[in-house]
Amino acid sequence: MANFSKPTVPQFSVDVYQNEFLPEGGRDVSAIVTVTSTGGGTTGGFAGGDPAATGVVIMLDCSGSMDYPATKMRGAREATAAAIDTLRDGTRFAVVAGTHVAKEVYPADGGLAVADSRTRAEAKEALRRLSASGGTAIGTWLRLADRLLSSAELTIRHGILLTDGRNEHESPAELRDALDACAGRFTCDARGVGTDWEVKEVTGIASALLGTADIVADPAGLAADFTAMMEHAMGKGVADVALRLWTPVGVEIMFVKQVAPAVEDLTGRRTEAGPRAGDYPTGSWGDESRDYHVSVRVPRAAVGQEMLAARVSLLAPDPAGGDPRPLSQGLVRAVWTDDLAMSTSINPQVAHYTGQAELADVIQQGLDARKSGDRDGATAKLGRAVQLAAASGNADTAKLLSKVVDVVDAATGTVRLKAKVAEADEMTLETRSTKTVRVKR
Repeated sequence: MANFSKPTVPQFSVDVYQNEFLPEGGRDVSAIVTVTSTGGGTTGGFAGGDPAATGVVIMLDCSGSMDYPATKMRGAREATAAAIDTLRDGTRFAVVAGTHVAKEVYPADGGLAVADSRTRAEAKEALRRLSASGGTAIGTWLRLADRLLSSAELTIRHGILLTDGRNEHESPAELRDALDACAGRFTCDARGVGTDWEVKEVTGIASALLGTADIVADPAGLAADFTAMMEHAMGKGVADVALRLWTPVGVEIMFVKQVAPAVEDLTGRRTEAGPRAGDYPTGSWGDESRDYHVSVRVPRAAVGQEMLAARVSLLAPDPAGGDPRPLSQGLVRAVWTDDLAMSTSINPQVAHYTGQAELADVIQQGLDARKSGDRDGATAKLGRAVQLAAASGNADTAKLLSKVVDVVDAATGTVRLKAKVAEADEMTLETRSTKTVRVKR
């Protein structure tokens, strides 16, 4: 187990990057809002929040397919054991075996265990007795995790989910109902092992529950990935942080997106928070920084006028149950000018993340076209993706694209589809397509 210091509370800051100048009659205002959380002590292996107020449930696919090959089940057991070893003393935890039903593996008493040397050893012994059989109904796993995490007084509630197959024993609507029921109650990282699972299912789970998604094509990589996920979860210090957007009368919200470290559209997740204000969920935070793209449409105005286009605030729940407590805020402005150079200048941060969002979109469109047999459409979209990745310095995505297309000229996006593509390479590109690089400031 890692050596952690006693809990500290991170401090938040908000920085707004935009070109506030509009031409006469101009209406569209974009800003990149950088939210930074520091001082939580989560770097260097030190803890963020109170361990006793942190709960983690590991949901492990134990369906029959996990035995083919046997290295999957063995790797999953070893990875879960490694994650359990990463738990801080005092953290509440449980392990769930997922098949066409969900079953508590440990502590199997309807609640959560408290991590210490004894419970870690007992949990790992219970893991050794796990075998693979049955089907897959992920919604039941999530609902059990939700019940377990609600069994104790917790501020940080997190799940880790591993699957190797498609959700064949419940309908898409049943999984969506489970996700809707769990959204806002706990965050969840989702992983697919091997290549027989459905990318959109796994990424959809992570998206709905504000976690990360990834592929682990080789089961041998599971232990390192589970350890990293658990270390990240152990570093969380503040949960249920909301990004609140207040706009004056006449201002229309076009979208609110997280754009770093990955693209996640939050527009449809708004909950009303008073007159002209709405909250967008951001999940749990440790020591980290994220970027959000806010786009609003303001009323037309004449040269020389200026206005507050939006106020962006961060809020966290009040432990005593009162009104949410403010953490930090930033302002988005609009100023009308007849200076053409000022009004046509594009802020570098806005331009960068507009390109990163397009990159994620065209990768998905290109892969969908490739699967449907539309080679011309796939070539055009993936070529545009290569061009955007090269221009923005997104080397990781460029490398993944090069396994799906032969790059003739990255600058112009000239590519040829590869005749044969390994399934793991295509799935990796799709799963990681939303990951972005930070703009160089």
